[in-house]
Amino acid sequence: MNKGNLYYYFRSKEEILFACHEYSHDRLQELMDQTCRGTAPPEAKLRRLIHAAVHVILDELHGTALLVDLEALTPAHRRAVITRRDKFDHGMRMILEEGIATGAFKTTNPKLIGFAMLGAVNWIAKWFNPNGPSTSDEIATRFADYLIDGLRPI
Repeated sequence: MNKGNLYYYFRSKEEILFACHEYSHDRLQELMDQTCRGTAPPEAKLRRLIHAAVHVILDELHGTALLVDLEALTPAHRRAVITRRDKFDHGMRMILEEGIATGAFKTTNPKLIGFAMLGAVNWIAKWFNPNGPSTSDEIATRFADYLIDGLRPI
C-alpha cells in the first residue's frame, strides 16, 4: 500500500491519528473487560492487567498513538480519546479499590496510584529497545512486581 492510498479511507492525518487512538483504546479496553470479568483476587487482576498492557503497548502497538500529544486532535476527537482513557483509568481504579477493601493493598489514594502506574507503563514505550537486553515479557513481569509490591500492606 502506498501512503496516498490511506487517503482513500481517511480525509486527513488527524483522522488517521484518531483511528489509531481508537484502535489502541479498543485493545486496552478489551483487556480491562477480560480482567474485570474474572473472579481472581485484586492482586492477580492488577498483575494480569499490567502484564497485558505492556505487551499491547510494546508488541502490538509499538508505542504508537497513545504517546502522541492529544493537541494534534480536533477538540471533538480529543474529548472522545480522553473519555476512553478515563474509562480505562476508572477500571484500574476499581481494581485498586477492591484491593484496598479486601486488605490486599494498603490504604492509599487509588486515583494517584492509578495515575502513577499508568504513567510508568505508558512511559516504557519511550525507552524500550526491542533489540535491548530485556524482552517485553521480562519488563512486564518486573514492572508488575515493582508496582504491586509497593501496594502490599507492611
